[in-house]
Amino acid sequence: MIKFFGSTSRARILSLLLGTPEMSFYQREIMYETALSLQAVQRELTNLTVLEIIKREGTASEVYYRVCTQSPCFKPLREILGAFHG
Repeated sequence: MIKFFGSTSRARILSLLLGTPEMSFYQREIMYETALSLQAVQRELTNLTVLEIIKREGTASEVYYRVCTQSPCFKPLREILGAFHG
């Protein structure tokens, strides 16, 4: 799966967020859940937000992230993720 997504960080974050589309996570929660460094999480969250695969929500002091279920990429990515985990 890592080769498909291009990086361990991106694969772990997508796996977490696509696996729980109803949930939102703070940056540090994503860091702990994926066992990634803060820098790696920040970099990939920025990339995935620019690609509109995930959404950044909240206020300046309370920011959280969730998968964008309206993204045209959502269903194909979930299917791909299921193929790797199924």
